[in-house]
Amino acid sequence: MTPIAFEESLSGNALFPFTLTRRAQELRLGILTIREKWEHIRRLLPASIALPVISPLLLPDVKLVGLVREHHTLPDFSGLSYLQYPWQIVQQNRGQLLLDFELITFGRASGPISPSNHVVDAGQVFLEAGAQVECCVLNASDGPIYIGRGAHIMEGCLIRGPVAVGAGSVLKMGSKIYGATTIGPGCVMGGEIKNSVIFGNSNKAHDGYLGDAVIGEWCNLGAGTSNSNIKNNASVVKVWDESVRQFRPAAQKCGLLMGDFCRSAINTSFNTGTLTGVCCNIFGNGMPPKYMPSFSWGFAKERYDFTKAMEDIRNWKKLKNQPLREDEIQTLKHIFDQT
Repeated sequence: MTPIAFEESLSGNALFPFTLTRRAQELRLGILTIREKWEHIRRLLPASIALPVISPLLLPDVKLVGLVREHHTLPDFSGLSYLQYPWQIVQQNRGQLLLDFELITFGRASGPISPSNHVVDAGQVFLEAGAQVECCVLNASDGPIYIGRGAHIMEGCLIRGPVAVGAGSVLKMGSKIYGATTIGPGCVMGGEIKNSVIFGNSNKAHDGYLGDAVIGEWCNLGAGTSNSNIKNNASVVKVWDESVRQFRPAAQKCGLLMGDFCRSAINTSFNTGTLTGVCCNIFGNGMPPKYMPSFSWGFAKERYDFTKAMEDIRNWKKLKNQPLREDEIQTLKHIFDQT
């Protein structure tokens, strides 16, 4: 089967900062990346039907999948959503969770759910092989709950769907996870999380609130870190738009948008609509600024030394038994030089 062809005309400022370190089709929302969604759809089509070149920001939906299954052909893409701004990742996440749950679980049976759990609407809860879930509340009455292979949901966790917990991820004891939330693979999460997307291999292991947020890969939020997701006057939140280099009205609710390889000190409080580039080490008195360029040190008052930054990333990746790859170093060096 030939690989899906995606348009490659996007700049790194499209969906900044998340497309600085990955192609747009590798963005994760729902359970899968955009590329993986289209790969699942292609498998539903007869071999004689090829997908056209696809925008990497085009999001399939449940209706499209239903039409493909019913007619064994690919309808036009009218009515599908396109991502244009990074905060739309959380705005689209609920629909993408419903889509991906359908794609992944269709025709399959969930692993056994321990009777130690309190489960509401068990038919909408799916556990992959090796998932450990004991003494938790799983409420899928408002959307499905997907627990990936080898994930560990510790006792006392409260999960209200739609929620996805990726392969190998851990929810610490007593975590409160509201929909629509995606926790990608290899994460360690705790505290209270609502309507957020964490791409993968990131940590928020302690108490604190994360809401209407998008967190990249290999981030670490120190104990007590929280973000505001709505202004005191409930007016529209403005977020930095790198493509025009100014703040743009986003939504009534918008939390933290954090690029890959960032870290925050304990008890960091992020304002509504805060956006960081990649590889920021965030610490200091008071609230961080609402925009921090890549390789910010402290509250963007100094620059993170590149050699030191790579050393620190290596240390963090060792904690998950992964190396810092040469291609990652080259990508980060390019970002450093361009910032």
